[in-house]
Amino acid sequence: MVRVRVPSQPTLRPFDVAVALRLLLEPEERYEPLAESLATSTSAVHRGVARLQGAGLLRVASRTVARPALREFLLHGVRYAFPPVRGREIDGVPTAWSVPAVGALLTGDAAPDVARALVWPDDNGSVRGELLVPLFSGAARVAARDARLHTLLAAVDAVRAGSSPVRRVVGDWLAERVMWGEDGAG
Repeated sequence: MVRVRVPSQPTLRPFDVAVALRLLLEPEERYEPLAESLATSTSAVHRGVARLQGAGLLRVASRTVARPALREFLLHGVRYAFPPVRGREIDGVPTAWSVPAVGALLTGDAAPDVARALVWPDDNGSVRGELLVPLFSGAARVAARDARLHTLLAAVDAVRAGSSPVRRVVGDWLAERVMWGEDGAG
């Protein structure tokens, strides 16, 4: 009897979300600058791009974001694939609604749900709040370097960790950025 080797099922990793968001901001960015911007190795970025292509979140044989697919994943899949893990109160870098651009979106129904700050761990952090384990270990370093990416990662965290009203409001804002770009102009 001949045994057939069955390949393993490829799986996205939380870091891949950051790769996709960076490529949304800088389409077709070369691997070396992409790795530097994400505080990681070029090989880690190569693997992330391959996983994103396999999942249909990047176009095949390119580093171009498949915007409708990424929008759908961020709004409906990311909180299930990478559920939020919270911890004790610490000093850290703000995320989710604790980032002013994201927090400013939340009024009315969503406002009561965001009274407590959420932070990524960082020894030099400027905000005290409840720990939210970041999607990848370099998130705090990336936030210090790139305010645009920090805001997008924080919005994804709000979708992951927020109540239904928070997910709706921030999800609408995030969907607009994914589909049309930062300024909503395409």
